[in-house]
Amino acid sequence: MATLLNDRDLQFQLYEVLNTDALLERPRYADHDRGTFDATLNTARDIAAQYFAPHNQKGDANEPTFDGEKVSLIPETQTAWNAFAEAGFLASHHDFDDGGSQLPEVVLRASMAYFNAANVSSTAYSFLTIGAANLLKSFGSDELKDKYLPAMLDGRYSGTMALTEPGQGSALGDLKTLARPTDDGSYRLFGNKMFISGGDHELTDNIVHMVLARIEGAPAGVRGISLFLVSKFHVNDDGSRGDRNDVALAGLLHKMGYRNTTSTVLNFGEKGGAVGYLVGEPHKGLGYMFQMMNEARIGVGLGAAAMGYQSYLEALDYARDRPQGRPVSNKHPESPQVNIVEHADVRRMLLMQKAYAEGSLALCLYASTLVEDANTADNDSERKAAAELLDLITPMVKTWPSKYGVIASDLGIQVLGGAGYTREYPLEQLYRDNRLNPIHEGTEGIQGIDLLGRKLGPKGGDGYAEFQRRIHATLEDAADMETCGHFVHQLREALVLLVGVTADLQQQLANDPDHGLSNATMYLDMFGRILVGWIWLKQAMVAEQALADGASGTEEAFYRGKIHTARYFMDWELAPLEGYARLLSAGNRDNIDMENDWF
Repeated sequence: MATLLNDRDLQFQLYEVLNTDALLERPRYADHDRGTFDATLNTARDIAAQYFAPHNQKGDANEPTFDGEKVSLIPETQTAWNAFAEAGFLASHHDFDDGGSQLPEVVLRASMAYFNAANVSSTAYSFLTIGAANLLKSFGSDELKDKYLPAMLDGRYSGTMALTEPGQGSALGDLKTLARPTDDGSYRLFGNKMFISGGDHELTDNIVHMVLARIEGAPAGVRGISLFLVSKFHVNDDGSRGDRNDVALAGLLHKMGYRNTTSTVLNFGEKGGAVGYLVGEPHKGLGYMFQMMNEARIGVGLGAAAMGYQSYLEALDYARDRPQGRPVSNKHPESPQVNIVEHADVRRMLLMQKAYAEGSLALCLYASTLVEDANTADNDSERKAAAELLDLITPMVKTWPSKYGVIASDLGIQVLGGAGYTREYPLEQLYRDNRLNPIHEGTEGIQGIDLLGRKLGPKGGDGYAEFQRRIHATLEDAADMETCGHFVHQLREALVLLVGVTADLQQQLANDPDHGLSNATMYLDMFGRILVGWIWLKQAMVAEQALADGASGTEEAFYRGKIHTARYFMDWELAPLEGYARLLSAGNRDNIDMENDWF
């Protein structure tokens, strides 16, 4: 197995591009230093390599089973969960007073990249628990937080999000799960949830489900949705585990990948009603849940980036060691074969992988800094700007790594050729695992509608203005640089196209919403390419300055690789945008005008 990630690249992203050191000047992190951050990353890498990576293929080959009474997982999953929890990662970003390490969001997410690269299926249990605990902390009553949160932060309890129903996927406004109030202030829930990752297992003493349901008599649609905490087992007043709640596992789903993460169908209320507790105010549950959903969307993008990165490193190792063929200019059949990395088409595929994997990781870490700035930046103006920009780009942070991370995994298979298609190499599993990411936490289509219909709408918004302000500032800074200055024109022209297309689509949206949103997914991809192009330009600028400062040896090679990959991205990945712009601005109707009976 290749190394999980390129440690040098992670250091580059955190300290040279994102200037994570500057967070130490904020009051919340005054007790830390860079050594704390690095020690956290090293611990994550070591635990991921020791306890997660070794059973990745075993968990895939021996997926969870349900005997009608309990769910069984391979024992290595429990060992990995325990190691993760004991190292404090479930609570690492929480305050010292809550038992956490008070670490920045970007350091936690960089750490999670190691776990995702090692074994995304086993990591999913902790990923979901972190999100559910954050949701409870933000909106739960003091009583609920006192009762459940400490056990979620130390690993005794795990967490899930329960949104999807058998008859309703992304159309949450139509969900049917019913919550009936009782005299003691609790509720009884009745309904079914499907595709609930981590919905049942024996890893923890209890499972805390964050459930969307409709209080009896609530308004129809999304305005009638409330959020409830429903645990697998009741919790007694003294904190001990009580009897089983009325939450039943109806069965496990059998997936293409992500196999060591249980995917469950849960029935609530088969025996009189599952006891649930309202989180926050009635009818505001979807708004609350968006915190966990958006956090999960960044996490899904990060997982896709990590698996795309692992696919790239596996392919690169193979290509450097696999002799086959000779340059086409070599006409001597008795001359030594060359390793396939010497062939131009293999280099093309590796370069694409590098652009997608490193660009995706950089994008997700940048988004994590926006999460951090929205919470701890020095003033209200900076916090507001970060939150608005994050809200705008979250659809791209979820979908761009998910789409192109899968392509990076697919390219890895192609680099290995027939070997890549066999289970003797990890590429085929990486592809299968990664293929879930364009689907869960909102498909590309859903994210496109969210971006164009909600984030931008007919008039745009402050996040869109902030994005343009920041990208123009980068272009101005790069304009006089010897190498990066050549990229400025390409990215500026792409931005001009985006601004024009956005205005045209906003007009189409105002005139006919169905037509206006019919090409939203293509617009999402266009916006994502420009966003990642900006991210690549920022990396190239740092690399060019490092070369000017005298970087040599392996460091020089690292920085030249960054600049060359940025050049590839500007030349090839921005090239299709003129075609996109022409079709989008013209209001192309190919998709919406295709009738059902013509298929």
